[in-house]
Amino acid sequence: MLSVRRATTLLSVSAAGVRVCDVPLLRELTWPELRGTRPTVVVPVGSVEQHGPHLPLDTDVRIADAVAAGLLARAPELVVAPAIAYGAAGEHEGFPGTVSIGHEALRLLLVEYGRSACRWAGRLLFVNGHGGNLATLVEAVERLRHEGRDAAWVPCATPGGDPHAGRSETSLLAAIAPNAVHADRAEPGNTAPLSELLPAMRAGGTAAVSRNGVLGNPLGASAEEGHRLLATIVDNCLAALRKWSPGPGGRL
Repeated sequence: MLSVRRATTLLSVSAAGVRVCDVPLLRELTWPELRGTRPTVVVPVGSVEQHGPHLPLDTDVRIADAVAAGLLARAPELVVAPAIAYGAAGEHEGFPGTVSIGHEALRLLLVEYGRSACRWAGRLLFVNGHGGNLATLVEAVERLRHEGRDAAWVPCATPGGDPHAGRSETSLLAAIAPNAVHADRAEPGNTAPLSELLPAMRAGGTAAVSRNGVLGNPLGASAEEGHRLLATIVDNCLAALRKWSPGPGGRL
């Protein structure tokens, strides 16, 4: 167990709501506090990209951070690192504000991050908040594991949720950061199944299928639903973390 001299306030999420809690953040620790500990380091991974007219550009980062905070609140032996905020988001570059570093740069970043962190960390867990990072994250974690490093990843997944900036993500943000949600600007986007949209999206990105950047319908979203979704995500990630049995591609 780390002897933590300082703690930083994070959000802890449960079905009952969001509360603040003190958990160790990597950026707050000194190197002697980590000496001989071999902790599991949790790294939120997100993206800075458009999320419709009503959600902030860092939505994916906020969600990954909140999931990491939920894990830490229930497993205080973990250490959370600063989020990797930029990902592979080329599909959203038709909208101002999106910043994508692309798959090649993200892969290099994740691999070199893992190589360095695993010199002192026992395990490394990426908490992924952006679906566009998935293929690259799998490649990077597979490389790290092939090299003998105990790395894995978990998704911030909401089964049955709409694809992008719809009811699921809007509810999650309403729970995590209600002041960041512009509810008066929320409007439906393209509600067709993602499988039907992918061919056009591969050719022209999200802008080719949605004028407002939304894939789904955010109307009807609520903080209450967001609390439930986030609690479920944290429960699933915590169960996978405790089992620690990476499957193909390094997913727990």
